[in-house]
Amino acid sequence: MGLWRGSACAGFLALAVGCVFLLEPELPGSALRSLWSSLRLGPAPPGPLSPEGRLAAAWDALIVQPARRWRRVAVGVNACVDVVISGVKLLQALGLSPGSGRDHAVLHSRSDLEEAFMYFMGKGAAAERFFSDKETFHDIAQTASEFPGAQHYVGGNAALIGQRFAANADLKVLLCGPIGPKLHELLDDNVFVPPESLQEVDEFHLILEYLAGEEWGPFKAPHANRFIFSHDLSNGAMNMLEVFVSSLEEFQPDLVVLSGLHMMEGQSKELQRKRLLEVVTSISDIPTGIPIHLELASMTNRELMSSIVHQQVFPAVTSLGLNEQELLFLSQSASGPHASLSSWDGVPDVGMVSDILFWILKEHGRSKTRSSDLTRIHFHTLVYHILATVDGHWANQLAAVAAGARVAGTQACATETIDASRVSLRAPQEFMTSHSESGSRIVLNPNKPVVEWHREGITFHFTPVLVCKDPIRTVGLGDAISAEGLFYSEEAHPD
Repeated sequence: MGLWRGSACAGFLALAVGCVFLLEPELPGSALRSLWSSLRLGPAPPGPLSPEGRLAAAWDALIVQPARRWRRVAVGVNACVDVVISGVKLLQALGLSPGSGRDHAVLHSRSDLEEAFMYFMGKGAAAERFFSDKETFHDIAQTASEFPGAQHYVGGNAALIGQRFAANADLKVLLCGPIGPKLHELLDDNVFVPPESLQEVDEFHLILEYLAGEEWGPFKAPHANRFIFSHDLSNGAMNMLEVFVSSLEEFQPDLVVLSGLHMMEGQSKELQRKRLLEVVTSISDIPTGIPIHLELASMTNRELMSSIVHQQVFPAVTSLGLNEQELLFLSQSASGPHASLSSWDGVPDVGMVSDILFWILKEHGRSKTRSSDLTRIHFHTLVYHILATVDGHWANQLAAVAAGARVAGTQACATETIDASRVSLRAPQEFMTSHSESGSRIVLNPNKPVVEWHREGITFHFTPVLVCKDPIRTVGLGDAISAEGLFYSEEAHPD
């Protein structure tokens, strides 16, 4: 009888703690946990009482479908097959032996590859290089592709964004890019590829991974990282752009997503300039009224970035997706705010990020005096996201920024839903919303994870990210984030 009374008592107390949690959700998790343990009910459950659990639950309540959803999304134009393999094992399979590490801006031979790989592995740094010799590259790609343990993945921003959209069964997705047999096989059945996009040979990007402490000759990797190389002419020249634009008339999309401009860095200045003008012409052929999202990616050529900003590409698109490197590089290339900063020191400062986003939309976005279409920017970094929009043009952005952040946590951990025990809340606990003007101070509350502020006709939505502690796959995370944010976005029609 005493045993029954003890368990019943514990049950009532647990119920009481539950009531406290429901009535006082603002109580910090630590207070609830100490209340729980003081009742000697055993260890506190990790789930909903942790800040991570509370934040994930708050997101789930906030993420609602837009009133008007996209039905047909067209995505282009960079696509490839990522072949992921151990760098040391591939070099051994190619019969190469360790030499001296040396960087090469362009790889012309197997020995160039071996030297450049060693150089970056010795530093534990990531790098990406173009391999100039088609035949040699093809032989290396074949060896890599057939190597036991080599993994094949969908690669290229457009293909990855298309894959993410295709996860929604009621959405029709068109993907245009250089698509060979292996990539076609890897794509979701829900992705439609126009026949003109198919080619006989895949564009392979070889991703040579190395582990922390791994050795090759005299070199030992201080960190785990990757060395990427390809002989990718189709994506470099954005060859499929015209095919993409011409296929839109028949497909009739209500959203267009464009990426691959960064791939032009391998071209000569003259070709870049010529191709960029053709890109602008092609974009202007897309029927008015269809929003166009441009996904930016890592770039090192300031002149190309400056041209993208100034030569009518920004005014021709409706929405942008980018990360902290791309945002700072854009500001440096086009003389924006905080351009004197050489790089971010740790977590990008929220106020500085907000200033640059504000400047892009004020200087290059839609206004009464400017005929630009640009009204939305989705910024993502490891620990938080910000959606900045020109007022009156977008709806459901609170849900969109939360959905983008949620997918970062689930995709990196490879889980269906957020697992609170496998993620951590690393966003700044408090921050200023601006540095160039008197911004307001925000203190983070996991129960209200989306913070909103306004500045001269532009609205900002901020949310932390629940960062996966032990990520399984990070390639294409930015593409999944942008696609998810767009999926939940709704274009408002102020007219």
